[in-house]
Amino acid sequence: MNLDKIASEALRLNPRERAVLAEAIWESLEDPYFIPKEMSEKEALALAKQREKEIVEGEAVPLSHKELMDRLRK
Repeated sequence: MNLDKIASEALRLNPRERAVLAEAIWESLEDPYFIPKEMSEKEALALAKQREKEIVEGEAVPLSHKELMDRLRK
């Protein structure tokens, strides 16, 4: 079954079932930017500065929400 068929079928579910499915799919994804819940403010600031540096230096390219969703749907 391809992605279009799966999406079409999923959209036929009632709202609660779609929410449960969406949550299950979301939880199955690994977070490449996992941040421990116990991160200190100092650690969080250092991480934000590091990510900003990666963007400024061209090592990372920021995406808009729309761009991200378009890529994920391909």
